[in-house]
Amino acid sequence: MNDTGAKPGLTGRLARFLEDSLLVTLLVALILLATVQIVMRNVFDAGFAWSDELSRLLVLWLAMAAAIAAARDDRHIAIDVLSRFLKGRALAATRMVVALFTSAVCGVLAWHAGRFVNEARIYEDLLLGTVPAWLLQSILPIAFGVMALRYLMHAAGRLRQLVTGS
Repeated sequence: MNDTGAKPGLTGRLARFLEDSLLVTLLVALILLATVQIVMRNVFDAGFAWSDELSRLLVLWLAMAAAIAAARDDRHIAIDVLSRFLKGRALAATRMVVALFTSAVCGVLAWHAGRFVNEARIYEDLLLGTVPAWLLQSILPIAFGVMALRYLMHAAGRLRQLVTGS
């Protein structure tokens, strides 16, 4: 369901499937990498030099993918005291303001993350030995940009609720 209460279409279901598949893939990769590294260190007294760095990158990508999925369903952590006291249009109005504020914050974060990634590109930073850092860090501006757009869409849905009174 979305803000209007309608079920998502085929494109929405496909996007949800792809996002959820990415989350599962990243989590499985992180667990497998950690397990292999533990076994290698404890059993064979060896390991991969790049595994710790890759683990950190997988955690970053997993967190950003999960944040995108949470924004999709408007499920980010929130302190929602007002919903206990407000109903109807007043509640929709406050939720619209919160969604707009969240969108603005995510937009600012996307902008600055983009600047950060561009700096890594300019200085030709490398991760995992030979991979340009900006490629692996690009999830930051992309994720914050997607979240900004999604919360803007949530705000539009709340505005529609205010106008139609639903």
